[in-house]
Amino acid sequence: MPANLTPQYLAAEKTFRAAKTVAEKIAALEEMYATIPKHKGTEKMQGDIKRRLAKFRQAARETKGKGGVDPFYVEKHGAGQFVLFGTPNSGKSAIVGAVTKAHVIVAPYPFATHGPVPGMMAFEDVQIQLVDLPPVAREALVPGMIGAVRSADGILVCVDLGARDLLDQVDVCLGVLEGRGMAPDGRQPPEGGVTKRMLLVGTKDDLPGARSNFEALQDLHRGLLPMLSISAETGRGMDDLARRCFEMLGIVRVYSKEPGKPPDVGQPFILPRGSTVLDMASAVHREIAENLKRARIWGAGVYDGQPVQRDHVLSDKDVIELHV
Repeated sequence: MPANLTPQYLAAEKTFRAAKTVAEKIAALEEMYATIPKHKGTEKMQGDIKRRLAKFRQAARETKGKGGVDPFYVEKHGAGQFVLFGTPNSGKSAIVGAVTKAHVIVAPYPFATHGPVPGMMAFEDVQIQLVDLPPVAREALVPGMIGAVRSADGILVCVDLGARDLLDQVDVCLGVLEGRGMAPDGRQPPEGGVTKRMLLVGTKDDLPGARSNFEALQDLHRGLLPMLSISAETGRGMDDLARRCFEMLGIVRVYSKEPGKPPDVGQPFILPRGSTVLDMASAVHREIAENLKRARIWGAGVYDGQPVQRDHVLSDKDVIELHV
């Protein structure tokens, strides 16, 4: 059976070959696994990607444990990982402190964050990992930090809406990212670079003039990348931040159900958007996928308990009953 590899997979494979750090290799392999077509013709390739991922993740853990050269490696947890990227005093730490239980230093002076600080942000019944990173400047970037940025599922570019240098903050952040081979989704990346999911987060919108500054920023950079205005102090926009992060991940939540029993809604299976019933079966257990005879579904666009084929595409919050 032909593999029928997608352009997204081939681009991720090219990025893997060019990767120089363990974190960059992990990020490329994760993208390869997410974009490879899931069918019998790619089973060996999927297994090879999983083996290589396990090897590099173990290498990252061992390097970190030995105090080696990759102190910015943060193991992914939850439905996805976003790093917070911004200039000094852009409000990154305040966001992480407001929506997670992470111990962050929120200070009115620059460079209070010296290393990665991860925390978990809730969106409905899933957790999304946020990682606060040290600030960046036009000519300064903490060594090793860019690997954490490249390996994340998305980037929250944080700017202070109350600052006089608001436009300069945007230029610095996007310039540093472009200089390291990263461009927002939908834009042409630099030669040999990659596109990343990005959200421009305007912080401190409780300050005088912040809202009008945000509106001016939207007008000036319309179409550059999606934007959101928030305040960690008042909570304004924080629920929207969690929702936008979930939507940017491109995933669906699927719940399992045993015949004759209510669905298990305590812990959803997290799958890439576009996944099928067979992908769900594989996520439960390889043998279930191999022996799957039929399935029933409860969810959007179907009637309760509707029989579906193995290639039926799943929607967010579908409930699946697998029969072997």
